[in-house]
Amino acid sequence: MARYLDVHPVNPQPRSIAETVRILRSDGVVVYPTDSCFALGCALGNKQGMDRIRAIRKLDERHHFTLVCRDFAQLAQFVHIDNAAFRAIKSAVPGRYTFILPATKEVPRQLAHPKKKTVGVRIPDHAVAQALVAELGEPIVSSTLLLPGEDEPLTQGWEIKERLDAVVDVVLDSEDCGVEPTTVVDFSEGAPEIVREGSGDPGRFR
Repeated sequence: MARYLDVHPVNPQPRSIAETVRILRSDGVVVYPTDSCFALGCALGNKQGMDRIRAIRKLDERHHFTLVCRDFAQLAQFVHIDNAAFRAIKSAVPGRYTFILPATKEVPRQLAHPKKKTVGVRIPDHAVAQALVAELGEPIVSSTLLLPGEDEPLTQGWEIKERLDAVVDVVLDSEDCGVEPTTVVDFSEGAPEIVREGSGDPGRFR
């Protein structure tokens, strides 16, 4: 049975954040809020956790997880960024964007695209997500909480707890965080390519 923790969306309680991080470090799978949808997350290197997230969403091995990072310095440990991409991304974070970039050796092999050797990274503008990655000290391996056969992500913490009680370890709730996923921008070939238009304004990358 999953733990349900109700946290303040602006000033999340340190005890709840610490408990969630303890479970992440113990190979748990958590549900947590971001600035664009709730997300499923696990710690780096938790292959079983990634398998559990794929099972919840009924995804295959080709699904690409996103590394949710605390800040630009942490993001830059996991991806290679040229000068043009650096300027464009730096001006857009924190925010509702996911960026696809060449992965560094810090990225576990199973997270990088098998052929392109790329990975998705983002820095959310949400106090709870920021508190989690700050306490954890490394990115959270994440995927949007969109269940199989449904058109929109779940938005209510109580419903998430009810429906995923047996398959996740923590539901961290802090009010509705929307149904529109991030805008995805691919910088892996140099010039930005908008892969998905979402909650982040795509105009700045055109």
